Amino acid sequence: MRTNLTFDFIVDKEKKSILIKREFDAPVSMVWDAYTKSEYLDQWWAPRPWKARTKEMDFRPGGQWLYAMVGPEGEEHWAIARYNAVTPQQSFDVQDAFTDAAGTINTSMPQANWKVTFHNQGDTTLVEFVITYEKLEDLEATIQMGFKEGLSMAMEQLDEKLAAQK
Repeated sequence: MRTNLTFDFIVDKEKKSILIKREFDAPVSMVWDAYTKSEYLDQWWAPRPWKARTKEMDFRPGGQWLYAMVGPEGEEHWAIARYNAVTPQQSFDVQDAFTDAAGTINTSMPQANWKVTFHNQGDTTLVEFVITYEKLEDLEATIQMGFKEGLSMAMEQLDEKLAAQK
């Protein structure tokens, strides 16, 4: 297993965006499944000791993933990803927002558009995220919530899951 995998996290306040590049030591088919199937997402999407728990997932344009981040004391923070476009094994676009358990968007919390692209590099896969916000305040609030640290921890869990599947 390679340990020197790419992880770039670039904030562009002028464009109200975050560019993330993360390499995984696995073929694109495995990484794609890890990002697009709830049974895999629930195993790695939340940073330890939190867990992701899917309520519903319909991975297709017009579909959505409604899930909770569940804390060690049982606390729940709900979110939704609404899929706008899907190109199998290559990319998907989502509208991401915080919600309640029924999927009602909390408009006082940040919302973002995510374009996630998968680049086949032979033995490895590079996943590139372009996350854009309507307001700079939403970008800054997301960073203040520890998004970079939480995402980094979750992706390390994905590294472990992928290595175990090989």
